Amino acid sequence: MKLIDDYNRVIDYVRISVTDRCNLRCRYCVDGDFPFIPHTEVLSYEEIIRFVRICASMGVNKVRLTGGEPLTRKGLPHLLKQLGAIEGITDISLTTNGVLLADHLEELKEAGLKRINISLDTLRKDRFAWITCVDAFDRVIDGIKKASYAGLNPIKINTVIIKDFNDDEILDFVRIARKWDHEVRFIEFMPFGDMSLWKSSEIITSGQIEEVIRREFELIPSMKRGKGPARVYDIGGGSGRIGFISPVSSHICAECNRIRLTSQGMIRPCLFSDVEYNVKALLRSGKSDEEVKEFIRGVVKVKPERKLEMGAIRKCQRSLRNIGG
Repeated sequence: MKLIDDYNRVIDYVRISVTDRCNLRCRYCVDGDFPFIPHTEVLSYEEIIRFVRICASMGVNKVRLTGGEPLTRKGLPHLLKQLGAIEGITDISLTTNGVLLADHLEELKEAGLKRINISLDTLRKDRFAWITCVDAFDRVIDGIKKASYAGLNPIKINTVIIKDFNDDEILDFVRIARKWDHEVRFIEFMPFGDMSLWKSSEIITSGQIEEVIRREFELIPSMKRGKGPARVYDIGGGSGRIGFISPVSSHICAECNRIRLTSQGMIRPCLFSDVEYNVKALLRSGKSDEEVKEFIRGVVKVKPERKLEMGAIRKCQRSLRNIGG
């Protein structure tokens, strides 16, 4: 029996944070003294594999591994390989900041990784160092190039556009998408973590970004769009694609097909809600697969219909490195 919520959405996608640790300190993500979850509180690979196996028995077929930065956790290729062997799982992907990608690319590909998302908010080295507080721009670009040469496809570049920081680079990213035949996905600046790190005045909406792009490029609705929240366009007269993810300016909730599993073992039905459900307690207390399955079904049933209206968005109290991107 499939996982279906009370609003008739089929849940077939799980995003799993394997760690809250990260090798960057992005200014819109890091809060306070950057405390980490103790290792004993982080789900083991065995627990993650069991969780995915149970979800797969209920129709989940897509898994994305995130963090923190997932490549900071040792043995990640082993996890990829084990998840790929689970019956029913047909799509496994990875979201990374790219800093360690070149170092691990060969073993990731051998483990079965076929596609990847790379977070990159600027194409300028000085700006990268400022926003991430780390001088690693060249390593990220090297990782993207090597992923392309290795045949990973598609390669998606996730870009958060922030007013007066990188909004003058929108067309540069479109040119990169054409040059490298990648998909650049422009993501609205979302409210997470420390209240001082997010201001509504810094939002550049997807509509505004699209308007800038259409002044120079033709955008054609893409046949390659999946079931996710991105509106995807081919770039007229060339290769590459552009995607728009609009969690702030519009409702993408009707198309939501996912739940999140945090590194601490909490199921999060909605990204914009702090309500979480502790599945780790069941996994570690000897509960049967059927009991865990019923717990997951119950969580999916209470998945909210939609987030609040834009003017009333409540900032999530945890950063994305805690939740999982």
